[in-house]
Amino acid sequence: MAVKFADRMDNLKASEIRELLKLTEKPEIISFAGGLPAPELFPVEEMKEVAVKVLEEGGQQALQYAATEGFGPLREVIANRMNEKFDTKVSADEILITSGSQQGLDFSGKIFLNEGDVVLCESPSYLGALNAFKAYGPRFIEVPTDENGMIMEELEKILETTENVKMMYVIPDFQNPTGRTWPLERRKKFMEIVNKFEIPVLEDNPYGELRFEGEILPSLKSMDEKGLIIFLGSFSKIFCPGFRIGWVAADKEILEKYIMIKQSADLQTSTVGQREVAKFMELYDLDAHVNKIIDVYRVRRDLMLNTMKAEFPEGLKFTYPEGGLFTWVELPKGIDAKDVMAECIKSNVAFVPGGSFFPNGGKDNTFRLNYSNMTDEKIVDGIKRLAKVLKAFV
Repeated sequence: MAVKFADRMDNLKASEIRELLKLTEKPEIISFAGGLPAPELFPVEEMKEVAVKVLEEGGQQALQYAATEGFGPLREVIANRMNEKFDTKVSADEILITSGSQQGLDFSGKIFLNEGDVVLCESPSYLGALNAFKAYGPRFIEVPTDENGMIMEELEKILETTENVKMMYVIPDFQNPTGRTWPLERRKKFMEIVNKFEIPVLEDNPYGELRFEGEILPSLKSMDEKGLIIFLGSFSKIFCPGFRIGWVAADKEILEKYIMIKQSADLQTSTVGQREVAKFMELYDLDAHVNKIIDVYRVRRDLMLNTMKAEFPEGLKFTYPEGGLFTWVELPKGIDAKDVMAECIKSNVAFVPGGSFFPNGGKDNTFRLNYSNMTDEKIVDGIKRLAKVLKAFV
């Protein structure tokens, strides 16, 4: 084929998660692969009422173009929720509504990265973010992690010895893929390092409200004294992903760059979608909805982990997430999770092999499991099937 593509296309390949999801669309597959919310918890009946009210009360405005920054009342509610939940002090004019937080990740690469620039991330890190950044040709340096997230001594060493670090990407709450959460002292140390080196940081927080035990911890953004933290939020995991409503919260000088990029990308996020999300929060209690999600996911997490403890062979390690959607499994060295996955598909069960979550490769003896999307019965059945396959490898 004679068509010539841009060089940046050489950096891209199909998302392994998206390709796996195609495999798992068969109804007989018990899938722990995607990071999908439980569809039975979507407020379908309430949204019918909301949609009608939005059109009745301001249909012409709802169906018209609107400001790039987003619907004012929605931005106001988001700022208030962030300040209440994550201890921030943001205002509505420091919020930009995006088409999912994934758009915020792509914009971040576009704004900060030239080819060859360095991005620091946790090891492992969210595959969707890595793919978004790869289009801009950066070099990734993985900061080692332990059960409490990024190791600060290692981060400081890297920053002291590495030139051209343009951006850091972190998920301090219920990280994707590991489910780990940074404790408060580690967050404080991180902010000391950030203020010392003055590197912009993307704090990705799609799951922070989905805490099953203990208190929500203050966000990095709440400790931001120099305007270096760019907070990415989303309604996808606490409400409905189909709306594709996310946001960027940042210092005004930085947010202006995001607004300019968005104007060139899609002008604005869906007017009607923004108004419907805002109207839901006006008519109904989003906190009550989130608590319903938490109650269901807590049970599913416990079911999955207890079944894993009972059924998995010895020699495996897995995380105990205090919230979010995922647990992370480490196999003995020398076992490739992709080989395990190939056998699991034959038994109609699926997960995501872990290698793709490491931008520089390796660590193929890991995989991610999602517990939010399958029913209680399917979780138990699926883990038993997985355990049976694992026993042939371990």
